[in-house]
Amino acid sequence: MSKSLFASPEGWILGIGLTLVSLLFLGLGIGWHLFPDSVLTYAAMTGLNLTIGRAAGMTFGYASGLGHAQVVPLNMLLQTIQVLVVYPLFVLSSRQLIRVPRLQSFLTRMQRAAETHGGTVRKFGIVGLFVFVFVPFWMTGPVVGSIIGFLIGLRPWVNIVTVLGATYVAIGVWALLLNELSAWAATVNHFAPYVLVVAIALIVVAMQWLARRRDRETAEGH
Repeated sequence: MSKSLFASPEGWILGIGLTLVSLLFLGLGIGWHLFPDSVLTYAAMTGLNLTIGRAAGMTFGYASGLGHAQVVPLNMLLQTIQVLVVYPLFVLSSRQLIRVPRLQSFLTRMQRAAETHGGTVRKFGIVGLFVFVFVPFWMTGPVVGSIIGFLIGLRPWVNIVTVLGATYVAIGVWALLLNELSAWAATVNHFAPYVLVVAIALIVVAMQWLARRRDRETAEGH
């Protein structure tokens, strides 16, 4: 199984993704020993990005006083890791080359979201996928985009380059917007930028809850 796993492009992509995960944890570990106070900000930004999304992670970074040079590269890395890990796991799972029971419900949810939007993207191919990933709406992020790319038949590396390219452009636009918004909020109150983080988190959680409720109702309807 290991030979067939890493003989595929998705196996190589997963290997790269897991390597980046290891390097991220190594970097945070080194930072914890050298700069324990500063690394907490990066760890919190990492957690928010992975659990809530890039908007919450980036807003927290700017609210904490970090600049573009710190916020943008880290969030690019985090989004890259998500794609390079979840996308190959989904593909390899669909081919029954690997199975991760704890991630199965998450992968199923991602597949449903991809199938819902896949028809629209299919009409425009790579351009449609790029726009889909770039547009900042719930369930239009890079992970779902990469799964759509697989479902519409894009080659793995074309899929990855398209999705990550759109993601990096989106992060650049978000950086300009969120930095200005955070700076404006700080003029109102010192804690106002953190209120923005909480507001974004609540919105995303509410949208996730509504999406899961809709999925349950759809499943019960069938």
